[in-house]
Amino acid sequence: MEIPILYQDEHIIVVEKPIDLPVHKNDFMPNDAAYLTKLVGDMTGKWIYNVHRLDSKTSGVIVLALSSEMAKELTLQFERKEVQKTYIALVQGNPGTGTFDQKVLVKKKSKFKKPAVTHYKTLETVETNISYKEKENVALSLVEVKPETGRWHQLRQHFAKNQFDIVGDTHHGDFTLNKIILADTDVRRLFLHAQKLEFVHPAEGTKMVFESKLPDEFQKVMEHYKK
Repeated sequence: MEIPILYQDEHIIVVEKPIDLPVHKNDFMPNDAAYLTKLVGDMTGKWIYNVHRLDSKTSGVIVLALSSEMAKELTLQFERKEVQKTYIALVQGNPGTGTFDQKVLVKKKSKFKKPAVTHYKTLETVETNISYKEKENVALSLVEVKPETGRWHQLRQHFAKNQFDIVGDTHHGDFTLNKIILADTDVRRLFLHAQKLEFVHPAEGTKMVFESKLPDEFQKVMEHYKK
């Protein structure tokens, strides 16, 4: 699997993570399973240090460090909330513009919750012919999302809690809607993409901004229901 590189120097590397690829190894994976830091390490011949997370099902831009010193500096930026992260999500309904600030679960099968803040702005909405249960002509919206915090599945939890489920979310989302959209469009993925990342270069001190093109599947689904 080839990982697109957006930027590389002697200190950091910025890449586009595909969907369904974990960032790092975990105890539940087979020994020979692929993961991002291993693939990037194989591509570059360097030891790769992870500094922030994207869910395996989320695609988009991610920064990795090439030394423990740079990893520490970048990790501190994330902890101090100095890094700007922008996502694009395809969601059920039209959430408009606002902020979700409910507490979210900290991990799977946990009952412990922590504060979380997610800002959002609807970019485009299409009304579909999808109707099921008590819902009629369900709207779908492309939404720009900017999290202030970085909790487990934070964006997925926040949108699901407020009945604006992210399309393709098989953990927190609307399973009936997911099945209908899959049958209609033959597109299977979590519709959450890390589109933009802004941080300060840990060695140079310069502002770095990287953007990842929105995957074609997002517009494919929107266009399907515009007909």
